[in-house]
Amino acid sequence: MTMSSQKYPIPAKLNITIAIFQVVILSGLLILTSYTDNIWQVIGIAFLYGIAMNSGYAMLHEAEHNLLHTNKKVNTTAGVVLALFFPAPFHLIRQGHIGHHLRNRSDDEAFDFYFEGENPIWKFLQLYGTLTGFFWIVIVLSNLLAIICPWIFKAKNSKIASLDRPSEAFFETLNEKFIPYIIMEAIAVLLLHGLIITIFNIPIWKYLIVLFGFGLMWSAMQYVHHFGTDRDVQKGALNLKTFYLLDLIWLNHNWHLYHHMDPTIPWIYLPTQHKDKKDDRGNLIKYYFRMWRGPRKTNNRVQNRYAGKIIR
Repeated sequence: MTMSSQKYPIPAKLNITIAIFQVVILSGLLILTSYTDNIWQVIGIAFLYGIAMNSGYAMLHEAEHNLLHTNKKVNTTAGVVLALFFPAPFHLIRQGHIGHHLRNRSDDEAFDFYFEGENPIWKFLQLYGTLTGFFWIVIVLSNLLAIICPWIFKAKNSKIASLDRPSEAFFETLNEKFIPYIIMEAIAVLLLHGLIITIFNIPIWKYLIVLFGFGLMWSAMQYVHHFGTDRDVQKGALNLKTFYLLDLIWLNHNWHLYHHMDPTIPWIYLPTQHKDKKDDRGNLIKYYFRMWRGPRKTNNRVQNRYAGKIIR
């Protein structure tokens, strides 16, 4: 048992209760899509799905750090179920996120900069693709890759993405032992969503718009807590805010600096960290629009001291 787990015990019962409530809400919103009469109703449900699934992702994020439940099997199972509504394989996005904690703000993951020899156009496309939801689309397409060509997720195939250093660094950390889980979870994603669409006779275009309600919100926020921060794996993050109720619905996920400083602390305790310091959180929406200025060229190189470390 670590010092953090003794001082900050995992609120297991609360987390499971919240996770069940999230699954019910997300399922209900997807089913509700079948009763829409016009595009505005679809967009309204998409907005609600975005709010709800970002909450679901925050709990899924707890599972990625083994903080959702004290029982590892329960923790992983809850993470897998929530990831179905992302929709993506839990064991794939978990490896991506844990790897993020190793690569953060190094040359392997600094999307607000480009370096000598890199294609600035590609770096702009990467950042703007994140800001507009394309990053989420790429992750969703990984379900098909996992089923059609799962061998691509072997670390030794990282050279496939050698033209793109962040992607190569991601592939280098992948653990082959998780590939069977990734395949099964990708199949489960297709079965679940295929059944919902079929049983409730939901037009594909409506369904995709609702899912993208989450995809756009989630993708747009994936770099907002890191853009322009210190080139430090832990300190390179920001505490941001929206408004109290939404921050609470999103399970304090915007207290991102405190999470990076100690990823073993459950979500419920994050606002209590460093209470002696002034609350200087910036506005998330303001910081989102700040990112549209795009990447800048830099000669400041920061090596990833965890390069090639396989995720366990």
